[in-house]
Amino acid sequence: MPEIEKINLKEKFSKLNDHWSPKVIGQLNQQLVKVVKFQGGFVWHSHENEDELFMVIDGSFTMELRDKSIEVNEGELVIVPRGTEHRPVTTEGACILLFEPNTTINTGEVRNQLTVKDPENI
Repeated sequence: MPEIEKINLKEKFSKLNDHWSPKVIGQLNQQLVKVVKFQGGFVWHSHENEDELFMVIDGSFTMELRDKSIEVNEGELVIVPRGTEHRPVTTEGACILLFEPNTTINTGEVRNQLTVKDPENI
């Protein structure tokens, strides 16, 4: 049985040097718990088979959808259902906690310089 330890989010976020590059901090069933820093705008993408949960730990961001935009502030979260095209955007920057299936690639069906296929554990 694995050892149970607490996770300090401030410590984990302090280890992030790049934006849009998620890192794994835990696993829950077939879900990965990840931290990521947002700055600027991400790529429009969708995930055919995976829902995603974005929780703002610090800052705020806008989840752009094709038909509307949702402002997500510190202490709030948004769940994006599978197959929904979306794009997170922030001008001020944000620290985000993600819950997503272990099969999720951050850019979904899009492959570019922001794609992280195998996120590092920190």
